Amino acid sequence: MDALPFDKELDTRGLSCPLPILKAKKMLATMTSGEVLKVVATDPGSLRDFQAFSRQTGNELVDQHAEGAEFVHWLRRR
Repeated sequence: MDALPFDKELDTRGLSCPLPILKAKKMLATMTSGEVLKVVATDPGSLRDFQAFSRQTGNELVDQHAEGAEFVHWLRRR
């Protein structure tokens, strides 16, 4: 899969719920509307967590997929 363009990247490998979401929320707060945050996680629950986070916050979940044991999420700041 071609890598999607992003403005900032957040490495949450090794962290389990809710830390990837909390760190993403904190970083998104520093970004401007329309910017894209790429989050790399190893917690399988992060797929479901980021879907719920996107619905609750209005930030767009542009894409997410698994790359081996890692889960990659792209969020566009609302």
